[in-house]
Amino acid sequence: MARIVGIDLGTTNSLVAVVDSGIPYVIADSSGNRLTPSVVHVPGPGQAPLVGMPANRIRALKPRDTAYSIKRFMGRRGAEIPREEMLVTYPVRGEGAGPVTVELGGRSWTPEEVSAEILKKLKADAEASLGGPVTRAVITVPAYFNDAQRNATIKAGELAGLTVERIVNEPTAAALAYGLDRLKDHSRIAVYDLGGGTFDLSILELNQGTFQVLSTHGDTRLGGDDLDRRITDHLVTQIQQAGGPEVTTDPALVARVREAAEQAKIRLSTETEVEIALPFLRSDFSFSCRFSRDQLENLTRDLIERTRAHCLR
Repeated sequence: MARIVGIDLGTTNSLVAVVDSGIPYVIADSSGNRLTPSVVHVPGPGQAPLVGMPANRIRALKPRDTAYSIKRFMGRRGAEIPREEMLVTYPVRGEGAGPVTVELGGRSWTPEEVSAEILKKLKADAEASLGGPVTRAVITVPAYFNDAQRNATIKAGELAGLTVERIVNEPTAAALAYGLDRLKDHSRIAVYDLGGGTFDLSILELNQGTFQVLSTHGDTRLGGDDLDRRITDHLVTQIQQAGGPEVTTDPALVARVREAAEQAKIRLSTETEVEIALPFLRSDFSFSCRFSRDQLENLTRDLIERTRAHCLR
């Protein structure tokens, strides 16, 4: 029987995992990365899309042909989406009851087609790791996804060549991962999910081994990307004060600084201080600085505090 993989199709990053001998593990790609940026770049008509890290690197240089945060448009009609959500760097079209489409590489794509490219990449990574075909998957979605959004996720899986065995709420998957299904009946837990691009808090109740989502609330425009932006702005200021180039006028430099900011944030989960090095931002200028966990927390404290109101509600 073919193995079933679990997929987290995220707004900012996605991943694929499998259970081996009762132990789940996240599958790495050929470069050793376990997280795949949910970014798709289409170079031009008839050309194969770039997905993941390569697409993320080219995003600053080719913003009109690079889709990100496509999950926000899945299964939604034009009239359902606030105009500010459509303010992305690639063209988004959607009016009234019509479906949303995006223009990439000279043609129109549905959000499901873009998501399918991400799923194809995860499927290929899993097949390379497991040494055989992968055709069945369980995919997680936010608890607040409606039927149309869930069906759109299933369609994206089918377009990627997967049979979607089940759609699981993300907070339910998190609760299961921590073994909370072994708590006593009627136990209630809160799942705090601060993702790359979205935040939500869900209250779950356990009834006879099954989790029921009692309530969920959050902010679809608050996440780790906002923390990265704060660190990036801080570094840009430091570079200017040190006599470096005007980073914001060069998309390639912006991409380099943003990547360094994200890596520093990740490392500060386990370290208290890191060195950020950006050599040759200009032929005669290199930059480096020490950045601490305290600095990170001070820079982003107000963003984290914004989640509190949603938790209380």
